[in-house]
Amino acid sequence: MLNIPGRIAGQTCEGPTRRELLRIGSLGLAGLHLPGFFLSQKAAQAAAVAEKFAGAKGFGNAKNVIMIFLQGGPSHIDIWDPKPNAPSNIRGEFKPIKTKIPGTWIGEHMPMMADTMDKVTLIRSMSYTPNGLFNHTAAIYQMLTGYPPDKVSPSGQLEPPNAADFPTAGSHIAKMKPMKEAMLPFVELPRPLQESGIIGKGGAAGFLGKAYDPYRMYQDPAQKVTLEDLSLRKEIPPERLKDRFELLKGINGSMPELEKALNASAVDEYYGKAYDLVLSGKARDAMDLTKESAKMRERYGMHTFGQSTLMARRLIEAGTKFVQVNWPSVANGDPEKTAWDTHAANFGPLKNLHCPKLDRSLSALLQDMDDRGLLKETLVVAVGEFGRSPRMGVSTSGNSNSPDGRDHWPYCYSAVVAGAGIGRGVQYGESDATASSPKEKPVHPNDLLATIYYALGIDPEMEIRNHLNQPRELVKGKVVTDLFA
Repeated sequence: MLNIPGRIAGQTCEGPTRRELLRIGSLGLAGLHLPGFFLSQKAAQAAAVAEKFAGAKGFGNAKNVIMIFLQGGPSHIDIWDPKPNAPSNIRGEFKPIKTKIPGTWIGEHMPMMADTMDKVTLIRSMSYTPNGLFNHTAAIYQMLTGYPPDKVSPSGQLEPPNAADFPTAGSHIAKMKPMKEAMLPFVELPRPLQESGIIGKGGAAGFLGKAYDPYRMYQDPAQKVTLEDLSLRKEIPPERLKDRFELLKGINGSMPELEKALNASAVDEYYGKAYDLVLSGKARDAMDLTKESAKMRERYGMHTFGQSTLMARRLIEAGTKFVQVNWPSVANGDPEKTAWDTHAANFGPLKNLHCPKLDRSLSALLQDMDDRGLLKETLVVAVGEFGRSPRMGVSTSGNSNSPDGRDHWPYCYSAVVAGAGIGRGVQYGESDATASSPKEKPVHPNDLLATIYYALGIDPEMEIRNHLNQPRELVKGKVVTDLFA
């Protein structure tokens, strides 16, 4: 018999197994149609999740997410967690300044954020113990997928992205929270995640399939942006495009019933959304920053990072579920230019480049989102893959460091979270006297990722199937419910 509305034997949260589908396909004589079956299964799964988290604080508060990924490893002790009473080779050159969180001080080169901290929770106890995750690519992969990579060389480098990778968070969200309108579900900008020659690791849909990859807007939003792939070609009028789509639907309609239900309907939906997306122009409009006033653009900062965060706000307004803004640099690039990876020089780049850009752009995003009412239902997360070593001039990852340089440090670092019911004007967790390890309330990267899923109404413990059809948890992390007010 068919087990509806409960879970079918052999079914995961990803849906029924192939064997079960073949069995169900034989029920046509009984009058059960496959589309109805799938709808029943989705409804049953949604009901089970709703029952599990009924009344849970913060569950389902968010409709969308902006992930500000500060790749390279920002120095938490110089930006978010200053230690003015520590020895000079730890506290560094910067002085602390007061924020709108009572008793919480941050680095002196973040004055705009100091005045915006009443809108966020500052987590000072991000932490994990590295196991082959001391270098950028492996740590990024863990932060964004919730799983450590399978193969890590002694240098921390990984193999290039492949179809067996665990999906990045935005891809899972694009699949589990499908769009109801013609808009891009997941956008990554303005450049891929990268360390040396490894490009895009931890930033793709992996075993979910390329249909759930992000739309990669790899252009500089501070310059003129071309969006030809989201535009209708002049030689193809809308009527002709519609005819092509109807022809495709007709071909799919001639397929056997079971194959049609499993394949053609998905193809119809995929191409239908692409068709609507091109004709609607919503994505093009969202990425057209010329529609913003000069004053607003300048408020965010007329540079790549600033205009990327402004574009993120516009995409959220237009309906995108997940926007990931990657700090626009190679993870181990030149710190004198744009990279957070401050082995060779820490204080000069932070003072003259990194902090001013981050301070202006992040504060503008938070204030702008709040003014527009978007922060009520948008979760904003700003975090890197790790922090920097409290002691200067030492090697913790095998890299060489200048006397004023800081090495990689995953044992303790900071994150900023805001929106979707997250506490406002709150410090969560505390580091020890040298910002070396959490003094209380440690938060693993997987915990933060689990909290993102939870805020979107997704059960982070749900079972998924990898490329080998093996059951896995969505993420092995514990939701930090205390972050929610």
